Order: sequence, then structure tokens, then C-alpha cells
Amino acid sequence: MGLYDEFKFKPASFLPHKDLPLEELERVRNIKREDMEYTNENGYSVKVVIDPVQCMVIDLFHRIYESDKLDKHLTIICPNQWPGTYSAVAEMINKFNVNCRNVDAFAMDEWADEDGNVAPLTYGAGLGYSFINHFYKNIRKDLRPDISHWHTFNNENKGDGVYSKIIEDLGGADVIYSATGWPGHTAFIDPNSKKFKADTLEEFCKIKSGIVIEDPLTVCENSLFAPMGASGDVWAVPPKAATIGPYDVVNAKERVEVHSFTNPGGDSWQRMVSRLELYGPISMQCPASIMRLGKGTCYVSEAIAKPFKSWHCGIKNSEL
Repeated sequence: MGLYDEFKFKPASFLPHKDLPLEELERVRNIKREDMEYTNENGYSVKVVIDPVQCMVIDLFHRIYESDKLDKHLTIICPNQWPGTYSAVAEMINKFNVNCRNVDAFAMDEWADEDGNVAPLTYGAGLGYSFINHFYKNIRKDLRPDISHWHTFNNENKGDGVYSKIIEDLGGADVIYSATGWPGHTAFIDPNSKKFKADTLEEFCKIKSGIVIEDPLTVCENSLFAPMGASGDVWAVPPKAATIGPYDVVNAKERVEVHSFTNPGGDSWQRMVSRLELYGPISMQCPASIMRLGKGTCYVSEAIAKPFKSWHCGIKNSEL
């Protein structure tokens, strides 16, 4: 069994998938690069590329372009924070004079304090702040729609199912863009969340938007990102969040995922959870795995697709 041959142990009790057989963890851990690409029976595909973010930029721009040229409404759910991606899309919109009159764009989540008060759009580390300032406001005034088309969470729409109803009233999302987090979440749909507690996967997939308490792994993950100082400052991460629900994920007509988080040295916290999401069971223990229930594409970077192993077999000086 590799990792567990000489020292067998159960994963920490607070982890999602803590009861998954060790053999299953070892199986997904050892998925080879040449075995990663597939298309399942629901039309969900995995593609390994050099730079998934560029694929997302092109896909997002193309859909907005078509909404203008075909005069067709487009509803998109977007991840945060992606200032480089959004500013690049906005630049292409401006360069090619693409009118965004038909676009309704939704930020998938936002921070909230311990009492469930949603962060204002003036909060510089806020998800809505980035969504508005790095995306909407970078689009030329004559090309962007009224600000009411760029939807963010606030204290008026944070109630259970309210944000989901706004999306649903527009016909549901045509596409949701996402990137799985450390505990296997999409947005703040964390495993073992009281908000998303359900007896069956079918019941889970019907739960809509609202306020949640973040999983400890989610807090740790976000402390590594630039808005919180990229220094492991877990005290800088708000404890709660407003988020879309599983319903919004499965109700979208298409899904586009990006798995590409690596540090300059090549290390990554996403390498294992990417494999759990894409090759493990579709489960509430890895909420992002419900992406595989419908049509979509997950672009996995060559860096994330690299093999990895612990030091359980020892390590040579030359490998250090």
C-alpha cells in the first residue's frame, strides 16, 4: 500500500474523507499523468494543460463575446479572487469592443463576520471588492452594463436561498467557473458544514445559498493568499462566509474548473485534493466532486499532474 506499509494510521479526525479506506486514498494519490484525462457519462472532462488559467480567460471571454454577437443573455458564476484573470478578460472586452449588455455575473461568495454580517464592498480584502474593482470597473463604461448586473453578496441577499433565487430567476447559470479548495470545496461549500448537512447526496444537491462557518482547512488555505497577506495569518481570515449552494452548482448548464495552485518551488496544497475530487467518490465529503454530475471541463495544470510521494521510503541527499 506504499505510504502505509511501515506505519499505518488513520487520518486526523477533523479531516473530510477521514473514513475513506486507506487503499482508496493511496489509489487516487498514485494516479499517473497518462491516466488523468477522461470524459465521464455526464459529459464532464478532465484535460491536462500547461496553464489552466489561460483556458479560463479564453473561455470566459468567448462566452461574453458570443452573448454580444448573438444577442443572447449570459449568466455566469465566478470564483474569487482572480484579479489577473478578470483584468485580462476586461482588457480583451475593451480591445475588441464587446458589449456586455446581456451579461449577468455573480460572485460565488463573500466574507462574513462572526455574527454573519457580510463584508462591505469597501473591504479591500473582500471578494466582492475584487469582483467589482478588478472586473466590472476595468470594463469600459460604454461596454459594461448597469452595476446591478454584477451581483455580489450583501446583508440583503444573504438569507437562505435568496442569492440562489436571483440566479434561478435568470434561468440558472449558463456556466460556473471554479477552483477546488483545500478541503474539497467549491465557493464556501465546505464538507461537514451544518448549513449543508444532508442525509443523501440527492438532498445535498438541493441546498441553496446562505451563511456558513468556514472549515478550518478553508481558513488555513485563505491565509496563504495575497488578500490576507500570503503569510499564514489565519487571524486575518473572517470566520464565516456567504456562499452559493450545491443547488447552484448542479443547476448550472456547464462547469469550468481550474486546478493550478502551485508555489514557486513547485509545492502545492491542491495536488492531493484535485485527485480526490476528480478520481475519488462523488461525495458530500468532497463537495466539489458534484461538478462531475453534469457537463463541464476541469483543466489541470502539468504542475498539479506531477507525481508526488512522502518520504516513507526515505530520501537521498541528491533529492533534497
